[in-house]
Amino acid sequence: MSIRAPFEIGGQQVPAGTRALVDLPVSKLSNHTPVTLPVHVIHGREGGQTMFVSAAVHGDELNGVEIIRRVLRFVDPSTLRGTLLCVPVVNAYGFIGRSRYLPDRRDLNRSFPGSPTGSLAARLAHILLGEVIRRSHFGVDLHTAAVHRVNLPQIRADFSERPGCRALAEIFGVQVVLASPERDGSLRAAATEAGVDVLVYEGGEGLRFDEFAIKAGVEGIGRIMAARGLIELPGGEIEPPAKELLRGPVFANASKWVRAPDGGVFRSARRIGQAVSEGDLLGCVANPYDDSEMEVRAPVRGIIIGATTLPIVNMGDALFHIAWAREHQRQTQRQRPARPADLAAEPVMDEDEII
Repeated sequence: MSIRAPFEIGGQQVPAGTRALVDLPVSKLSNHTPVTLPVHVIHGREGGQTMFVSAAVHGDELNGVEIIRRVLRFVDPSTLRGTLLCVPVVNAYGFIGRSRYLPDRRDLNRSFPGSPTGSLAARLAHILLGEVIRRSHFGVDLHTAAVHRVNLPQIRADFSERPGCRALAEIFGVQVVLASPERDGSLRAAATEAGVDVLVYEGGEGLRFDEFAIKAGVEGIGRIMAARGLIELPGGEIEPPAKELLRGPVFANASKWVRAPDGGVFRSARRIGQAVSEGDLLGCVANPYDDSEMEVRAPVRGIIIGATTLPIVNMGDALFHIAWAREHQRQTQRQRPARPADLAAEPVMDEDEII
């Protein structure tokens, strides 16, 4: 049997059947401390597809860091078919500073495809895209909600641009898959341009570990690795989807944030993952100085995929993110009067863009 060629990255060769941590030079801090982009390379003994997993593109999104740590524990280079590239912390600057952004306040996920001579964000995006993403067949980009918000474990992808993502999303095995158009400058848009299938996994809250979201992410990655032939199941920490997911996830193509009708103290009556019908009570915004309060009700039938965790709210603050299928809404509309225009679906935004 012929020996598989080594995987070369950053001037370093990783022989087949081995693993290595390769530091890709990025820049230096103001005190001359070098900053690198560490990439875990697991180069299987047998040939196969190359997969990447990235986390902490936003430096305060920590669940993905732990997901990758656990994935690395069950992948054995001696039995892996193909190559796995894992980047636990893409935005080291934000990670160290507990911030979503880079030091110049740029959002790395709006800086792709980047440039070797551009801003710090552009240079980092250029390195990740060239050394990791473009060399992969498919991948998973791990995210969480922003600080003071929490997301139900969910997959986001643009199925119109990459139809293969739909099959991967179903195999991943989370409760909700949300059709989400690509944003200019995002990692996902750059990957699509390069012909790489990418799923965005959202789960949990910024600057917090969420065991439920971490476990769902680890198991989902394991399932798509098995589906693409990199590993075999059962094995390691991978489990089949929960019984309620055996019929497949809910595919949603519309969503809307329900916002506070007034300022005050918000008492929630629902939690993420729950299905709601139009008119269901979601919670109440109370005046902290008297007995008055305003009810917040669901504007549409759907499933709650995101929520605020902060009880103190101002008028217009985002409270609940509800997703639904437009096809079901159209069927319902035929049986009753037309809905007000302000109940239309909204574009799926990044977490800091929906405040």
